[in-house]
Amino acid sequence: MSVSPRRRALYLGGLVAFGFTLFSCRLVYLQVSRHDYYAALAAEKHSTRQTIYARRGAITDSAGIPLAANEPVKTVVVDASLLRNPDLAAGILARHLDLPKAVVQEKLARQVWSESKQRMDGAPYIVIKREVPENIAEGVLKELGENRLRGVFLEQDSIRVYPNGGMLCHVVGFINHDGVGQEGVERSMNDWLKGHDGFRYTERDRTGKEMVAFRKLERAPRDGNTVRLTVDMALQDIVESELDVAVKQYRPKMATCILMRPSTGQILAMANRPHYDLNQREGVKDETRKNRAIMDQVEPGSTFKIVTTAAALDHKLVRADTSLNCENGKFTYGGSTLHDHGHGYGDLTVNDVLVKSSNIGVAKLGLMLGDQRLYEYVRRFGFGERTGVQLPGEIPGIVHAPHRWSKISITHIPMGHEVGATPMQVVNAMCTIANRGRLMTPQIVASITDPSGQRLAEFAPVEVRQVMSHEVAEKVVQALMEVVSKKGTAEKAHVPGFQVAGKTGTAQKISPTGGYEHNKYVVSFAGFFPADKPEICALVLLDDAVAPSNLNYGGQIAAPVFSRIATRAARHLNLTPSPEFMKLPGVLAQNENGGRR
Repeated sequence: MSVSPRRRALYLGGLVAFGFTLFSCRLVYLQVSRHDYYAALAAEKHSTRQTIYARRGAITDSAGIPLAANEPVKTVVVDASLLRNPDLAAGILARHLDLPKAVVQEKLARQVWSESKQRMDGAPYIVIKREVPENIAEGVLKELGENRLRGVFLEQDSIRVYPNGGMLCHVVGFINHDGVGQEGVERSMNDWLKGHDGFRYTERDRTGKEMVAFRKLERAPRDGNTVRLTVDMALQDIVESELDVAVKQYRPKMATCILMRPSTGQILAMANRPHYDLNQREGVKDETRKNRAIMDQVEPGSTFKIVTTAAALDHKLVRADTSLNCENGKFTYGGSTLHDHGHGYGDLTVNDVLVKSSNIGVAKLGLMLGDQRLYEYVRRFGFGERTGVQLPGEIPGIVHAPHRWSKISITHIPMGHEVGATPMQVVNAMCTIANRGRLMTPQIVASITDPSGQRLAEFAPVEVRQVMSHEVAEKVVQALMEVVSKKGTAEKAHVPGFQVAGKTGTAQKISPTGGYEHNKYVVSFAGFFPADKPEICALVLLDDAVAPSNLNYGGQIAAPVFSRIATRAARHLNLTPSPEFMKLPGVLAQNENGGRR
């Protein structure tokens, strides 16, 4: 039976209507029921979460001279899902980035997923090279564009640079590959310096280019803060150049110099040898990276005699003019004999015990004090505990409690034996005398400011305690002034135009196997000027200097280094000299009693 044309038309119309109904239902299903799913899928295909890196804060000296800064660079990355000609791209990347083509090809072939970063479209995120200078990175993109290759992107980054190389290296420190401070101020102030990264959600077209108009959620980065130090780089340069001269002349195992302002505790310069370039750290030994000013300990030797003398005066056991019998250079106590080398001394006043650096005289002061009072004063000066300077790795040194002392400790500790002290502790003790009895916390950080220049923190001087009376400190200063004269052991520490006060130290090196090493010494000089109103206090210390035995003294090696540093520092600080102190002393004769000073 034939179907009429009208019926056929109805059937065909019904089929078309049914088909449109099915498509409509599917469209409604996709648009309504599955809208969220497909919208998210589309977003994943075209959206990217882009990290906006914060810039690490700068470190500067007291005048704002940069010590650690950031240099902008690029990270070259590849989105493998957009790369259509890997071989050609590998050749371009290898040529511009100075990489073997085979290495680039291997990276592109593996399509390694980054553990820390993945693009939201699921494409492999391949890092080709980090820390690429911006001009080279732009050259890469230009040639890729000329060859119509896409899938290579540049991410903004920065590297930490240290403009002064090895200068102040132990104070500034450095960061690791993750941008975390490892040593020095970079480590101790890391939380202030690091900043906080931001992010941005953005969309890309099918060629991989960002569609700026479709940027979504965004959080701006917060850059790190600027840390300003108390260090004066002009003084630092003086210290380092003079220390280099001394190291070249005497070839010590190590050397340290610290400059401080006694009234505030601010550190004006700090240098150690050996040292290293902060921009070229590969292969540098751990020992070279040590900040020996706060991480090494030595027996301070005769510089420690200021502690014993001040204690005896403060307890009113003696006066500055009290006479002590120094036994003509030989004194036996507890089965051990002390010497004032050479001819020795008979009677010396307490003042002259310090001026002549008599071991026997200061040992007798220790006996007058007794164990507990001597120990109390050693601790009051800050020995046996960290000074609190804002640098990582500081050690407390060693000061044994009296119950651990031997029979002879009461005569050896007064002259700086059986005590482990850091150079920082020694110079801070001398600062206490210069500051007329006030012990201050050493400071290396002056202030912190945010990127807009607003001051977030300022570190005011911190007084720890009044160690002794002003009057007692003044008497010790008077003796230390005579030390830096023809009468004393440190005539070579003289600074033309200024009255210098200070103390020499010569301590025999402790052997790792016990006892002391033959003819190996740690020589030092700690002093300050002008003596009446000190602007600078400094310590110069050399460990195991190579010198004839008759010259291996603090007064012969360390004192002249102090003199050169102090003379140049006075000019830099524009200090007004006094005509009465302009005359240079004559050549220092060999130590009158041949003793270690």
